[in-house]
Amino acid sequence: MLDLLTWLTQNALNILVAIAMLTLAIMLDLIVGDPSPNYPDKLLFKLHPTVVMGNFIKKIEPHFKNPNAKTEKFLGALLGLTTIAAFAVPTFLGLWAIYTYAPFYLNILLYAFIGIILLKMTICIKLETDWAKATAKAINADDAAEAKKYSHFSRRDSRNLNSSQMASAVIESMSENLIDFKLSPMMSFALFGVTGAIAFRAINTLDGMVGFKTKEHINTGWFSANLDNFVNYVPTRLTALLMIVAAAILRMDAKNAWRIARRDHKKTPSRNHGWPMAAVAGALRVQLEKPGQYVLGDAQEPLNGDKILGALRIRDVTIVLWGLFCVVVLVAVRLFFWPI
Repeated sequence: MLDLLTWLTQNALNILVAIAMLTLAIMLDLIVGDPSPNYPDKLLFKLHPTVVMGNFIKKIEPHFKNPNAKTEKFLGALLGLTTIAAFAVPTFLGLWAIYTYAPFYLNILLYAFIGIILLKMTICIKLETDWAKATAKAINADDAAEAKKYSHFSRRDSRNLNSSQMASAVIESMSENLIDFKLSPMMSFALFGVTGAIAFRAINTLDGMVGFKTKEHINTGWFSANLDNFVNYVPTRLTALLMIVAAAILRMDAKNAWRIARRDHKKTPSRNHGWPMAAVAGALRVQLEKPGQYVLGDAQEPLNGDKILGALRIRDVTIVLWGLFCVVVLVAVRLFFWPI
């Protein structure tokens, strides 16, 4: 009986600590945000894990090149595994040492403090929110030059885009980033602890650095691209469903979101991100387009700054719904083991 009581007490503490860490990491991001990439020379930007990972990948990738395509694919897998291990293993060992060897209760406080900071760095909400709102305001004011200062976070060349195309680029990017910089890191933490969130950030950064079908990366990046597709396969589809629920909660066109998601999700080059992008297009009753590549949704209503704000509302409700789901997963996992 005493052993059972101890087990329940320990698990309850672990669960409460994990929930607090996830909540505080999100709150920390909402307050502090991320350093702006507009200022790449600033120390805080250079020290951000995503930037450090990107520079690490850029530096070691040349050592994994080979004139033989099959050999280069094998080396590409080693590149991916090396990068993931380089960041996940020190995270695990450091947090494990603190949790195991620090004085009782101090270990929990130190683990939680460091874990919250690391977890926050895998999540990006505030920076995107600020830039999306600024872009929406500029588009509604018909100030294309001002809008272009912010819309480049979509990683699309905005020089020749009109206001509607800039709004489309921002909404598409928000839909992709909802998975990569919010929901998947949260779920990775729920399942595998802080180490899982860091490992996911490494996987996603690998995909962003080398996961392209270009001559330079077609072989070294194939493993990273497919691994990112694999880990995001379920989250992207669940996200689309939650976005439809969010649209219903917000009294947007949830029925159309479901229709467009089913119809258009295969039109994008990504086998995953088409789901949330098509869902939000349907919910907003707009047409999203990447010129020369794909068109999602029907142009039932004009695409303007207000639609960016509508996409933000869908995103925010989806994050809340996903967070509640993560808590359920987190509790279930930590009843049986404590992932560092």
